[in-house]
Amino acid sequence: MTELIDDFPALPIDGWQSLSSFMAQGGPVLWLLAAVAALCWLLVVERLLYMVGVYPAFRAGLAQRWQSRADKSSWYAKAIREGWLFDARRQLNRNLRVIRGLVAVCPMIGLLGTVTGMISVFDLMAANGAGDARAMANGISMATLPTLAGMVIALAGLFAHARLQKLAERQELSLSRTLRLVS
Repeated sequence: MTELIDDFPALPIDGWQSLSSFMAQGGPVLWLLAAVAALCWLLVVERLLYMVGVYPAFRAGLAQRWQSRADKSSWYAKAIREGWLFDARRQLNRNLRVIRGLVAVCPMIGLLGTVTGMISVFDLMAANGAGDARAMANGISMATLPTLAGMVIALAGLFAHARLQKLAERQELSLSRTLRLVS
């Protein structure tokens, strides 16, 4: 019976303890990095929900308004079309710059963790000498974990940003084709 219990995944409390132990090893900068990553992924999810849930209705409304227009070839019609396309582009690209900025700042925050971790190692060495290997290892862990986490978050964020940007470009091109001008 104990083998069955041991095979089940850990309880959420155990997961929280593991996370908190990991965060403690990385130092306080790791919490800042986690907050930036959470904000970044919140914005990524918001963009996905917009592009999948809200934008199709917006696009259908524009297409229906365009099809109901009698004039699709005058200068005035072209100006209306360009205004609608601009509005769609603005809505599709909303928060993409913020996401890109958050992704760019993650490695910098990771480097901040490296610097603070190395300062703690040097302080420890100055106070106790180089003989306490365990304490030095803790400081080096505090120095390397934020850098690793910052790079991992940045790579995942770069991928998400690139996919969102490509999706926005495709949606904009599709709308542009839907709102075609008549010569």
